Amino acid sequence: MPYLHQSLRPQPHPVPKDARTIHSSGQTFEELRQDCLESSILFEDADFPASNSSLFYSERPQVPFVWKRPGEIVENPEFILGGATRTDICQGELGDCWLLAAIASLTLNQKALARVVPQDQGFGSGYAGIFHFQFWQHSEWLDVVIDDRLPTFRDRLVFLHSADHNEFWSALLEKAYAKLNGSYEALKGGSTMEAMEDFTGGVAETFQIREAPEDFYDILEKALRRGSLLGCSIDILNASDSEARTPFGLIKGHAYTVTGLDQVNFQGQKTKLIRVRNPWGQVEWTGRWSDSSLEWHSVNLEEQKRLAHSALDDGEFWMEFEDFKVHFDKVEICNLTPDALEDNALHRWEVTIHQGSWVRGSTAGGCRNFLDTFWTNPQIKLSLTEKDEGQDGCTFLAALMQKDRRKLKRFGANMLTIGYAIYQCPDKDQDKDGHLSRDFFRYHASLARSKTFINLREVSDRFQLPPGDYVLIPSTFEPHQEADFCLRIFSEKRAVTRDLDENTDIDLPEPSKPTPQEEETEQEQQFRALFKRIAGEDMEVTAEELEYVLNAVLQKKTALKFKKLSLLSCRNIISLMDTSGNGKLEFEEFRVFWDKLKHWMSLFLQFDVDKSGTMSSYELRTALKAAGFQLSSHLLQLIILRYADESLQLDFDDYLNCMVRLENASRVFQFLSMKNKDIIHLNINEFIILTMNI
Repeated sequence: MPYLHQSLRPQPHPVPKDARTIHSSGQTFEELRQDCLESSILFEDADFPASNSSLFYSERPQVPFVWKRPGEIVENPEFILGGATRTDICQGELGDCWLLAAIASLTLNQKALARVVPQDQGFGSGYAGIFHFQFWQHSEWLDVVIDDRLPTFRDRLVFLHSADHNEFWSALLEKAYAKLNGSYEALKGGSTMEAMEDFTGGVAETFQIREAPEDFYDILEKALRRGSLLGCSIDILNASDSEARTPFGLIKGHAYTVTGLDQVNFQGQKTKLIRVRNPWGQVEWTGRWSDSSLEWHSVNLEEQKRLAHSALDDGEFWMEFEDFKVHFDKVEICNLTPDALEDNALHRWEVTIHQGSWVRGSTAGGCRNFLDTFWTNPQIKLSLTEKDEGQDGCTFLAALMQKDRRKLKRFGANMLTIGYAIYQCPDKDQDKDGHLSRDFFRYHASLARSKTFINLREVSDRFQLPPGDYVLIPSTFEPHQEADFCLRIFSEKRAVTRDLDENTDIDLPEPSKPTPQEEETEQEQQFRALFKRIAGEDMEVTAEELEYVLNAVLQKKTALKFKKLSLLSCRNIISLMDTSGNGKLEFEEFRVFWDKLKHWMSLFLQFDVDKSGTMSSYELRTALKAAGFQLSSHLLQLIILRYADESLQLDFDDYLNCMVRLENASRVFQFLSMKNKDIIHLNINEFIILTMNI
């Protein structure tokens, strides 16, 4: 599946506004609802039909599911009954506890909830079998429309449902999220942070509890107070641990929600408590401060009421914070804005967003372990100019997200292992276009990097570096792995970012001048004799004749693993060198080209590092730079798609054809630009793409 380059130029952080409609009809939710009301029909969503294709892509349902509308399941369905609360989320027959934990956390922030679950819908007046929900995706909000047909078995919802069987907002929300990701099956397994970010557009931070700072309780309390969404989990060491129950009733590898923090007077001392919810709606902690533990007997009823303590098996329970730190391994916080949790002051962060892609053979260079290709990854320059208030450094957060992997699961795509590295950017070590070369990484270590390369949708970390210029390199762990990505950079003070691959200028080498006739080498004298014999008295050759001449000469180059040049290459050569416009090549024009060809041949031999007789796409990138062509990543990707084979290799004929056409297009652009600058409204890379028909 090809991934083409997307511009990495920084984009402004989106301001909350109406979400973009993505229904195939192009109509908004309100327009679709009005059409149904006027036609007295209930909406049926052709984009996500009530069929097995919307349920699973790799299996068939084990029982016969029946799609029913809420009014066909209960007599008086309600969209939201008594307010949307965390007790409305009970897991069904789908392994999406990570999603349910995020929904439970979402209910604790009414403002965020109202954005995801618009209140302009229900089963009363205006009901037309249509609902909509809004999700954040890669820097924009999307409005997802669904019909209200839900999969059932024996008149019970199969998947997510509310504890009250008349309430349906949570089940419909799950369906909309399944549609966004392609199917219900696509929701199996995941990180709570993924859904939390899709519900808020926020940015995630992960804490390993055993490495957490001393003020961890204060950090969590502050995060909850600011409306951040919090999840927690217990690590598993092997597959057999997944959803295994501990002696204290906790589930390993299961996504829980942190729903509260408080302190209680116990035996004359303040005891720190944390409230946690299991999205199953049952199965709870059985240790100290659990629902029926003896500790509650020492707490007066008024205090118990304040803490909403009950002995119901509803999946929610209190724990002593010290026990929480012992039994849980990880806490994930989704900050609605990446405000520093380490101090009391709220900060307004500057945000820039870069959309990009890793493309096999071009920009999918892998991590620093793969030195020969690492340098070809996208490179984003980050200029930090202002120190934080009262600090010596500049704080920023970098969040790298791989896009649409869950949606692509049906095509065999899994989450890739991703991360990034940050390097100091000294001007003297940069190439002319700013892109750092392989040699730079050979001799320079990274200054900072993501904590780990991991197969999560997003990797994010917070840094503080001195003012200066840096280069951030996002990558997959292995080279040649393709994906689109979104990179968000949050900084406390204004930071300038730009893509080092967005270069628009191509510097061409000076045209070669023919050697004076009296200085002709013995080889050139042989050329003249062969050329004269083929061309005749006019000393001009056609493309067919040039093909014969060049192949006769190049076959004697023993250092070149040579296959015959094609007629197409020879026609392109004449197009480049023919100054008279008669479609033929004179000997003096041939001599100029021969000097150029010798240079290109030497580059081919020099950068064919493995001496295979072919040039890899990565070797081509270096050879093109050495020849004077500084190409954008987009143009380079298109050239590789056009000229390389399935193994991303080019033989000499492909290489020569590429060089000739690049120089020809570049010289036409230069000529037109000098004649009339107003006539050209494209940059050089865009012009080459157009004229080379790639």
